Amino acid sequence: MKRHFARKLISCVAVAAALGVAAVSTEAQAATLRMAWAQDATGLDPHKQTAFSSIRLLELIYEPLVRLDSNLQIVPAIAESWQFSSDGKELTFKLNPNAKFQNGAAVTSADVKASFQRILDQATGAAARANFLSIASIDTPDATTVIFHLSQPDVPILTSMTSLNASVVPASEITAGSIGTKAIGSGPFKLDNWVPNSKEVLSANKAWAGGTVGVDGIDISVLPDETAILASLRTGQIDFALLNDPLVATLVPKEPKLQLTRTPVLSYNVLQLNPSHKPMDQLGVRQAISCAIDRQDVLDTAALGEGKVTGPLTMPLYATDPGQLFCYKRDVEKAKKLMADAGFANGFSATVIAATGEPPTATAEAQVIQSQLAEIGIKLDIKVMELNVYVDAWLKGNFDMAVALNGGSADPYSMYNRYWTKTGNLQKVANYIDDTLDSLMQKGRVETDPTKRKVIFGDFEKHIAEVSPWIWLYTAYGYTAEQKNVQGFVPTPTGSLFGLSKVSIQ
Repeated sequence: MKRHFARKLISCVAVAAALGVAAVSTEAQAATLRMAWAQDATGLDPHKQTAFSSIRLLELIYEPLVRLDSNLQIVPAIAESWQFSSDGKELTFKLNPNAKFQNGAAVTSADVKASFQRILDQATGAAARANFLSIASIDTPDATTVIFHLSQPDVPILTSMTSLNASVVPASEITAGSIGTKAIGSGPFKLDNWVPNSKEVLSANKAWAGGTVGVDGIDISVLPDETAILASLRTGQIDFALLNDPLVATLVPKEPKLQLTRTPVLSYNVLQLNPSHKPMDQLGVRQAISCAIDRQDVLDTAALGEGKVTGPLTMPLYATDPGQLFCYKRDVEKAKKLMADAGFANGFSATVIAATGEPPTATAEAQVIQSQLAEIGIKLDIKVMELNVYVDAWLKGNFDMAVALNGGSADPYSMYNRYWTKTGNLQKVANYIDDTLDSLMQKGRVETDPTKRKVIFGDFEKHIAEVSPWIWLYTAYGYTAEQKNVQGFVPTPTGSLFGLSKVSIQ
């Protein structure tokens, strides 16, 4: 039974009746939001998680210093203000003095310092470590002031700090070694229970410094079949759902009791080649694969055309028209010649890995790519894996090719330095770097003029498309479906569900 009801104050009703006026409750009691999604989290450590399913859960529990709003503008989170020094080598934050962790302890500068030291510790295996290598030292002059001293000007570091992977965690939990076994953040919700691949139970953090949470909590059901999620929406068993499959999402507008939120996102669907595996170590082979793939056909077939073909940079401020990039118009004859020139006129065999459910289009994408590459003699074997197995293989670079859905960012450096710089901490995933890519990334990192940065990253995009370590395919949409009495959810291009903090049930 839904817990959607107004709080009735008997004495007020009696007085209103005596006065002969209608009694109207002006304060609605919050309800528990019943939610569903198809892919569960793979872990609870906010510094290590790369799977979208984990990020979507943990961003409701943990907070970074700053976050991105729906317009990709940087806004306060734990920090209420920040300022760069005139030389760009010092970044000072003032913390919200009301910020508290869900165990009741205040969030202090010591927690911020400990969190970033943990991220920078190579032994941690933090996903975003490469974004913060310019941090030379951290000062904490008082409990609410944090000063990051940088080894060089680092324009995108503030954007990097908006990521869940830059969350502030309690220093005490770091010392106790419990990060990843407990989930204690300062965000709008507390994790009360997690039954992997079954459910999560969240309760509102009444002490959240970000304001009043609109619901008492969120009960999340993991229903691996998105058609089952839609059925549950239809029957009113759930109020809100995160959908990833466009085949299901496009059915929602046909339901009179439901509403669909459809938002272009910065994340991108990509075919990752592994240049450390032969013959992908040869430029001609990688370029042949790029020329042989019809990106629009992949989008149309696997995702019903729900998205657009993209180059490497997906943020509107920096994106290049894909038509200007290497071989974005399919050219099979050119691909065959490149294969022959590389010594593979008769093709070769390789394996492509794909995860179940993230994205749900992964297998279909792999099948379309398999068919297209067969035309130039490449025999592709598709290996579908459970998400946690896939992520493990992906992080180790244990694949010939991988169909992937990777996260985007408002800044190109924050988005790609972990892959395409010589100090990138996900080099095992990318397995490719050259002097040009590294140099352009470093130039874009320190350049403060927006016009010059656009030119630098435009050159980066054209170069990486030409050397083709990955074949970028398309950007899609983020979908949420909800009952029409669920109000207030604001989506973002990052795909964040943080907007659930302001949702109410009418």
